[in-house]
Amino acid sequence: MVGQTVSEVERHLIIDTLHHCLGNRTHAANILGISIRTLRNKLKLYNEQGFDVSAPGESAQPAV
Repeated sequence: MVGQTVSEVERHLIIDTLHHCLGNRTHAANILGISIRTLRNKLKLYNEQGFDVSAPGESAQPAV
């Protein structure tokens, strides 16, 4: 994690947690301690930035 920005670490953590939860956004939000709305907003931002974020119910791919 050294050399990465806080936003990069946050993105990896969110996407990896979503992958761990097999795409279940509610469960991922609970694990992360954030609201489902915050998670949706972050995922929308990541998608707009070109990162692979699966649709609800699909298994997310781990961040690279």
